[in-house]
Amino acid sequence: MAQQTTPYSYTERKRIRKSFGKRESVLNVPYLLTMQRESYVAFLQKDVPPQKRKPEGLQAAFLSAFPIVSHNGFVEMKFIEFNMAKPAFDTRECQQRGLTYAAAVRAKLQMIIYDRESPQAKTVKEIKEQEVYMGEVPLMTDYGSFIVNGTERVIVSQLHRSPGVFFEHDKGKTHSSGKLLFSARIIPYRGSWLDFEFDPKDILYFRVDRRRKMPVTILLKAIGLNPEAILAHFFVFDNFRLMDSGAQMEFVADRLRGEIARFDITDKSGNVVVEKDKRITARHTRTIEQSETQFISVPEDYLVGRMLARNIVDADTGEIIAKANDELTDALLKKLRVAGVKELQALYTNELDEGAYISQTLAADETADQLAARVAIYRMMRPGEPPTEDAVEALFHRLFYSGDTYDLSRVGRMKFNARVGRNVPEGPMTLSNDDILDVVKILVELRNGRGEVDDIDHLGNRRVRCVGELAENQYRSGLARIEKAVKERLGQAETEALMPHDLINSKPISAALKEFFGASQLSQFMDQTNPLSEITHKRRVSALGPGGLTRERAGFEVRDVHPTHYGRVCPIETPEGPNIGLINSL
Repeated sequence: MAQQTTPYSYTERKRIRKSFGKRESVLNVPYLLTMQRESYVAFLQKDVPPQKRKPEGLQAAFLSAFPIVSHNGFVEMKFIEFNMAKPAFDTRECQQRGLTYAAAVRAKLQMIIYDRESPQAKTVKEIKEQEVYMGEVPLMTDYGSFIVNGTERVIVSQLHRSPGVFFEHDKGKTHSSGKLLFSARIIPYRGSWLDFEFDPKDILYFRVDRRRKMPVTILLKAIGLNPEAILAHFFVFDNFRLMDSGAQMEFVADRLRGEIARFDITDKSGNVVVEKDKRITARHTRTIEQSETQFISVPEDYLVGRMLARNIVDADTGEIIAKANDELTDALLKKLRVAGVKELQALYTNELDEGAYISQTLAADETADQLAARVAIYRMMRPGEPPTEDAVEALFHRLFYSGDTYDLSRVGRMKFNARVGRNVPEGPMTLSNDDILDVVKILVELRNGRGEVDDIDHLGNRRVRCVGELAENQYRSGLARIEKAVKERLGQAETEALMPHDLINSKPISAALKEFFGASQLSQFMDQTNPLSEITHKRRVSALGPGGLTRERAGFEVRDVHPTHYGRVCPIETPEGPNIGLINSL
């Protein structure tokens, strides 16, 4: 006898299911369209009272565009709240009449006019409040589809690279020697990409938005570090005392162990511990430690070729004799002795795990100070424009530090902090100087052979943009166009007599949404062969679409099944042909 199971089907259609299985079902099948439904509910928030709405979806879009302030600052347009009307027709009617099932959005706006004549701070002259029509937003039916011009359509979710920071190498493909060139990339949710990369000569470069590359020290100087500070962040120093002939070096066991002695190493009583051309072992360093030797004598030529770690200043005149990152030569050492310099610090580098990459990059970098570095960045971003100081500062601030143009997003900040090794998931949505410095440090560590690169195809490094998020981005772009138009209108004379609805034209929003729901690559005609194919279609995840990959550019690795797909994305169901592996199902 067939036992009766759930009274409803899994898509909430009321049909009784009978199970002819021998065993009871262990797990109830979850509601399969949650991803689509929840995403769109969060986007609209239409059943939430206006004061309690979270800053996401439509609410976030409005908050990002408003308040709009005129260029002269005397008129301001503020957003109070929005509400949604009831749709004019129900779904069946829309299908029969060939209409879009949508609801009108009305936003309550305040226009504040300040008195131009008042001598003190801004005084409000008048406030006008009004509800303004802000276009129609298509509504989702109970089954997760949309009705656009009378046809049922589905918005497929998009799989794209998660914002955050990624470290990778070129697998030795760039250079003929097969040398691994490491690179890092900071990807924001919106804003400029920041890339860091090594070239075959081990100089570290950065580039903004894939423009031409520049030495990374230009960026470090632009964020306010001087050469001494840069070297202090990336190197440890060897301390030397200059003698009348030769010098003494502070003894640090770890830095000597494993090296080959280029001269006889003696302890403080003058006994030879390591003979010339022998390898220094742990036993040797232990002997030196036991004799309580703190400095070991080194010949002059051991210093030649080392890089200075700090500026050396003449104590009497205050002039700089040698700059940080200058190479020590016989002539310079003579000059230092004449000036009476007794102690100096040099960078400690070796071939194995402490490369001189940042020092070499600093040597290749022509800029002198912070302003020069920012001017160089300005010239790269805006070739041919004269760099005035204000324009230079403004551009640099807008690149990574301004919330209007740069947004890491919550996910991006969480991923960034996790990868850089901070234990806090929260933080500002723009980049800070520490963020940039930390990324460069990790990249240098990778080049030194410590740490692992990331796997781009790991699902943890990708994220799904659902319907709500895609629609929000379209609504934002429409609002941005409106913002531009309103600013221009406010700048003209005689704004006093105008009401908010005279200034706002909802066409750009309607156009953006219409284009997205009607013609976007991710908006597809619903597959209605049978109920199962409908559900499958709504649970599809595509790597194509705006801001995603293109069929031609996607390589083999992206399309491949990755171990992380297991239990998350179906490893079998994917179309054959040019789209294979780019379109998956949950």
